[in-house]
Amino acid sequence: MNWPFRALRLLVRLTLAQQLVLLALLPATVATLGAIAVLTRQHLANVTELMRANAQTVALQVATVAQSQLQRMDRRAMQRTAQSGSYQPHVQQVQIWSDDGEILANSETQDRQRGEGLQVVAPIVADDGKHAGKVMVEISLDAVERAKRSVWLNVVLVLGASLVGVGLAGWWAARRISAPIQALGEAVDRLGAGEEVQVAVEGTAEVRRLQHGFNEAAAALSESRAMLESRIANATAELASKNQQLEVASQAKTRLLAAASHDLRQPLHALTLFSDGLANGETDPVRLQRIGHIRECVDSLDRLFSGLLNLSQLDAGVLQPQWADFPLDQLFDEISRNFRPVAEQQNLRLVVRKTELWVRSDYVMLSRILNNLVSNSLRHTTEGGVLVGARRRGRGVRIDVVDTGVGIAEHHQSRVFEEFYQVEPQPRQGGDARGMGLGLATVQRLVALLNTHVELSSRPHKGTCVRVMVRGADPALPAPGALPAALGVDEEPSLHDVRALVIDDERTILEGLQVVLSNWGAEVMTAQTRAEALAFADSWDRPPDLVVSDLLLQGGDNGLDVLAALERHPRGIGASTARLLVTGETKPDRLREVASAGVAVLYKPVSPKLLRQAIGAQLAAVRQTAA
Repeated sequence: MNWPFRALRLLVRLTLAQQLVLLALLPATVATLGAIAVLTRQHLANVTELMRANAQTVALQVATVAQSQLQRMDRRAMQRTAQSGSYQPHVQQVQIWSDDGEILANSETQDRQRGEGLQVVAPIVADDGKHAGKVMVEISLDAVERAKRSVWLNVVLVLGASLVGVGLAGWWAARRISAPIQALGEAVDRLGAGEEVQVAVEGTAEVRRLQHGFNEAAAALSESRAMLESRIANATAELASKNQQLEVASQAKTRLLAAASHDLRQPLHALTLFSDGLANGETDPVRLQRIGHIRECVDSLDRLFSGLLNLSQLDAGVLQPQWADFPLDQLFDEISRNFRPVAEQQNLRLVVRKTELWVRSDYVMLSRILNNLVSNSLRHTTEGGVLVGARRRGRGVRIDVVDTGVGIAEHHQSRVFEEFYQVEPQPRQGGDARGMGLGLATVQRLVALLNTHVELSSRPHKGTCVRVMVRGADPALPAPGALPAALGVDEEPSLHDVRALVIDDERTILEGLQVVLSNWGAEVMTAQTRAEALAFADSWDRPPDLVVSDLLLQGGDNGLDVLAALERHPRGIGASTARLLVTGETKPDRLREVASAGVAVLYKPVSPKLLRQAIGAQLAAVRQTAA
């Protein structure tokens, strides 16, 4: 970048006062320097001419004296004449030449240092008017040099004085102009900070006009700001009121769901147990068909309540990922076993591709995510089928659930992960396609707990693809107990010679559990209250192998407290007794209480199959600990 641009950038960075002073100094400096240059040149020219005239005078004087001496050719006399001429002020050398150019006399100064000189020649004229010779006189220009130095000193003094005067005058003018503008700038900053500002109207007419306009604009802006702040305050208060109403409504909804869920789960759980008891030993095809219909209804209600329970658990924050490395194919096999009969019943294909990939995730959460996705795909697919596969993507693994179902319109895709949001189902052959709109909402929350994301792409009447990203893991042998107990426990463990104590305040549930457990070969004791349970402890010859208790009992009692009382009893339960809570409670505080207790829990309604697996897992864990 050349110097004009640098100078321009430097000028832009200066303040207004500095720029005004600079603008005043520049013309004054140029004008002063110009005037001084002209005057100095004239003065030095006059001094030089004066020295030339002096040299010419000396040369004429020497030529006049040397005229007769030259005619006589008296060299000594001419030398004395030349010496007398060199004694004149400023004369450095005097020479007398003949007409043919011969130097007849030469005298140079010896008492001072010679410098630059000016030579002047004067002719020697004879009496007859002819040129007889010449006289050359060299005069020193030291006087000119001293004049130059004197002039430069004067130039500096005059220039400095003029610049100081002009600078002071410019600074005074600049301050008079820039001070009101600077005050306006500070007022603008304060105005931007929200203060009410007015500036004094003073200075030149133009500045006063600007100050008056600023005051009017500041007043209008202050009024607008006050009005805007008032509107914002009103809107904030209204928003806070609506938020409070929404919070109250949300809490009321949560309480309603929890209460309704708990009250409805109790008879539904009993119905589940009794339906299994009815099927045990029944051979009549008609009755078995009716029992099958009852089970279908119970399973449908179970799915709806499970969706509510999942959201309640997520809202309560009781679910935390239990990270483990496991082969994804093991989870795929479970999904295939669970949903292949459902797909075949709907004349659909379920393809679960084998994979050798391992993942690091929470087995139960990932299983619930994929179960919800596959169930949702089967529910909205009328022909074709569902494909489940996985492939590696960088360090992660992408799991795809693809169906050939009715698809989702684009304007619905951003909302299908909201709670209770449902797209109008398409008519289908058999079954009920409607749920409660909680499956994908649960998927979204579980995916967030696993610190990953889910993607959905769909085209109406073409199908839907949902992709879930999970962490990849290196293949390894699974650690003992790293996977859920259901993976390594017999699905139908034997309960022969198992003594069980069942505690529940609902008589129908007690009867149902007694029927189911007895059919599995267990010896069952039932109690509705803490007192009845402790009465059994007073009389039994040995503690039971298993205690199954409800969480909420009569009179506000708590199943966890009853278990603790049985542990404190002199003949009560110990480390050799398996414990299992079965509850229909969905309140967040209750769920957190259960999660922190460290006791295995099932949430009503519980299918006999799941109950049998859970009992087998707890008995196996107790026996393994005892061994």
